Amino acid sequence: MSTNAKKILKKLNKGDLSFGDMLLTIRETDDITQADLAKKCRVSRGLICDIEKGRRLPTLEQVKIFAEKLGYPIQGFLAQVLEDQLKSANLKNYKVKVEAAS
Repeated sequence: MSTNAKKILKKLNKGDLSFGDMLLTIRETDDITQADLAKKCRVSRGLICDIEKGRRLPTLEQVKIFAEKLGYPIQGFLAQVLEDQLKSANLKNYKVKVEAAS
């Protein structure tokens, strides 16, 4: 996900962006229901709901699957979930930059 896309999502969500906010916005923009995404990703609809509501963070494996099934680059998805993990560990002063290995 590009930096501009993150800025737009932050503005739409009126504050800090979380992975759940990002997933919800992308899912709704792409007109995909929670049930459809869950089926595509072979997870429960409840997991999708919990992630979007901020009650759970996905595993890195799940992040990879979400990005692939939604057709987005994995880098933005990984960076956002890692930033969420830093926030939950009270390490808010750190930022994540994810680059593909060459």
